[in-house]
Amino acid sequence: MWGEALAMRDGRPAASGRSRKMGLLALVAATYFMVSGGPYGIEDILGNAGYGKALILLLLIPLVWSLPTSLMVGELASALPKEGGYYWWVKRALGGFWGFQEAWLSLAASIFDMAIYPTIFVLYLTRLAPSWTAGGYGTLWALAVVIVCALWNLRGARSVGDGSIGMFCLLISPFVMIAILGFWKGLFGGIAGSGLAALSRPVEHPALSGAILVTLWNYMGWDNASTVAQEVDNPQRNYPLAMIGATTLVALSYIIPLAAVGLTGMPADTFSTGSWTDAARSLGGPGILGVALALAVVVGGMLNGAGIFNALVMSYTRVPYALAEEGLLPAVFTRITAAGVPWVSVVCCCVAWALALRFSFERLISIDLVLYGAALLLEFVALVVLRVREPELHRPFRVPGGIPGAIAVGVGPALLIAYSLWAAREEKVAGIPALIFASLVGLAGAVIYAVALRGRQPVASPANEAGRPI
Repeated sequence: MWGEALAMRDGRPAASGRSRKMGLLALVAATYFMVSGGPYGIEDILGNAGYGKALILLLLIPLVWSLPTSLMVGELASALPKEGGYYWWVKRALGGFWGFQEAWLSLAASIFDMAIYPTIFVLYLTRLAPSWTAGGYGTLWALAVVIVCALWNLRGARSVGDGSIGMFCLLISPFVMIAILGFWKGLFGGIAGSGLAALSRPVEHPALSGAILVTLWNYMGWDNASTVAQEVDNPQRNYPLAMIGATTLVALSYIIPLAAVGLTGMPADTFSTGSWTDAARSLGGPGILGVALALAVVVGGMLNGAGIFNALVMSYTRVPYALAEEGLLPAVFTRITAAGVPWVSVVCCCVAWALALRFSFERLISIDLVLYGAALLLEFVALVVLRVREPELHRPFRVPGGIPGAIAVGVGPALLIAYSLWAAREEKVAGIPALIFASLVGLAGAVIYAVALRGRQPVASPANEAGRPI
């Protein structure tokens, strides 16, 4: 097993595999960052839809998108807890070609997804010190986030998981205060235009399709935690529990502060990425509380961007490692540090993500949804196929309802993915429609797979090179 392979490097015993593994709490926190990272990023939902519709979206979409996906991940991750996660699920169910396409689609989506989070870091830093991000300085700060997170990941999965716990506590704390102040002032403060009626006020320029796309983006990524299964303590038990815990945390951290701010009557039209700072300053008042709360939100926004990026570096970089173990990527990608981190994969992936930093936020979301959606559909297909072909496979957790239940959980996500394709029909990248651009990226996976097969060679793991049997 991969965990056993890490027990010895170059003939030297390393720390026990268990001591380096993430526990349940760290897995919940890491999953939370892979999916959400707090209320940051939902401002555009509010600005496009208004409080009432935004709250409805944030309540309903988890039921037809997040919950089915987390159930699917809970079953497959607990049944097949392998390093590389969803790559192995699809390969086992549908064969090597589709397994490779799953990996390719996920990695291609990551190019556009990962560029978003350093951008969020810079947006909030601009609120704190505009001169620091003026001109080309913003790009340098974004590159700094990439480098710091790469170095952090080289310390190992447990370090990333434990760091996610600390960052969660820090970034969520100002929103606890925002919720308290918002509910108090909105319901009991006697502010003109506040109260429950304020939630129903429409925005001047509604854009419901845009709001739906941003909501889907803010609720996607549940399968990302699966790729580090061999670095999780008791994955058969902890993955289903982590999916439930993280789903609950994500939904609550979106809905509660949004409802609290809405009750105060603050205009929804003014919200866009970064506007939580203004909301905090308004709720805290002109004194020290308002300044301190706004500053805390800014710092939290920076932690949000860095925390999500950090957790996803851990997730995505295990996919090239898994492909290299199969001989589908050069053997150099199997090289790991003493902490068990595939360091070549970390470096190469971070370079690729850095190259996409100049894309616009909206274009990134459109392309990301198309590529991620295709990969997600393959995972739902794998769930059903494995139920049919391998009914005796040990499944510590099962999607309820037998085979019909396994089919049913994929219906909601499939419909939402179809809608996102339709909604992104007018987006353009490099002068061509975003859908065509994303389709070309996806189709390139078939060509790359053919090339990879021609050069495929057996690859010895680091453990085999050290003479230790796996």
